[in-house]
Amino acid sequence: MDKNPVEIQSLIDAQDHPFVLIDENYKIVAANRAYRQAYGVEDEDIIGHKCHQVSHHSDVPCHMNGEDCPHREIFETRKPHQVVHTHYDCNSQPGHVRIKGSPIMGLDGSLFLGEAIFPLARGADPDCGHRRMIGRSPAFLRCMEELTRAAESEAPVLLCGESGVGKNLAAEYIHRRSDRNSRSFTMVDCAAIPESLFESELFGHERGAFTGCIGRRYGLFEQADGGTLFFNEIGDLPENMQGRLLRAMETGQFRRVGGRDTLTADVRIVCASSRNLRQLVATNRFRADLYYRIAGIICNIPTLRERRSDIPLLARALVERYSGSGRNGCHLTDDAIDKLGSHDYPGNIRELRNTLQRAAVLSTNGIITAEEIHFDGPMEAGPVKATASGAGAPSMRGLESRYIAELLAEHQGRRAKVAQILGISERTLYRKLKRYGLQSVGKSG
Repeated sequence: MDKNPVEIQSLIDAQDHPFVLIDENYKIVAANRAYRQAYGVEDEDIIGHKCHQVSHHSDVPCHMNGEDCPHREIFETRKPHQVVHTHYDCNSQPGHVRIKGSPIMGLDGSLFLGEAIFPLARGADPDCGHRRMIGRSPAFLRCMEELTRAAESEAPVLLCGESGVGKNLAAEYIHRRSDRNSRSFTMVDCAAIPESLFESELFGHERGAFTGCIGRRYGLFEQADGGTLFFNEIGDLPENMQGRLLRAMETGQFRRVGGRDTLTADVRIVCASSRNLRQLVATNRFRADLYYRIAGIICNIPTLRERRSDIPLLARALVERYSGSGRNGCHLTDDAIDKLGSHDYPGNIRELRNTLQRAAVLSTNGIITAEEIHFDGPMEAGPVKATASGAGAPSMRGLESRYIAELLAEHQGRRAKVAQILGISERTLYRKLKRYGLQSVGKSG
């Protein structure tokens, strides 16, 4: 590689994206300007250094941390290899990148790894404040790669995964990474809208369309024109609406309830379901033609059990978010992290978040230890048992009731905001308010 160093450097400098050349010992032998700028290093600080030290801030190669290593793959197979990794930028902030690794042959026959690096999402991206996807595990990074590829297409996307895995965030990520990111992202909560109102909510209505209708309403389909329409829990879509949605998707045309004019809207459809839609199709509870229409691209969102190594990172980020909402800061001890990592989380990230919120309420000094970490067990009926001292032991219902009351007071009774924070529908929140007698909490006067 020493015979034509100027030509080699000129060649890689012609690349707009970061590009680096690495030898068999993980040492960087050449890097272009875009790479040096992305990672905040100069020539004298990068040539001869190990690639994993510069981009991963790690003293060992990435495969020793459980990641899919393009270096090892290239030198073993001599074939191109693509992966998604977490790299640290010039400000030491983590971000997801797609790496395209290629075998490069030197003039003397020696093999090198050429890495072209394409940023996917920085730590501060997506641009919805603290609502961002976090993780470094192989399962999570594979998912990010699928979502990024889906965002680059206009095909309908179906997000599959258990309840609480973050399908809403995945849908928002697809929208922000798509060409429609400057237009609206509109969510249809199929489990929360009453069946009798679904058609009006989706397609709108004209004045006098039904009793009590005093004005025109623009439906969600119309409001999402040019943007993305996200159907959350599409498996709960009323059967009588499935045909109408299919026709609207295929033609882009619809009519408001009570209207005669045919309207058009250009929307990109993203759906999510925690139910097995194929089983619903087999039992005639979901139209097969609609399923094949929405399942253009299927992305499976991993459970928290499949990305257990992400739990410490997620837990600290969630506690930081919870602490930043007007409360004193909280800190997780090592034994708390260990206890969090030992749980299976049937409720996934939503369960982790609620567990940490309860722990923050129980903590009196801002330090969350293992003693404050309590997981939901089987639902039990009957009164709360008394402790030896005669005081009632705190129940999960009591903690939940107190936490919801705090959120209602903090957000002036805005139920939509509280439901969003809790990760539940407004209908579910209403049932909880009625159960706990909190209907008037937070309302003025």
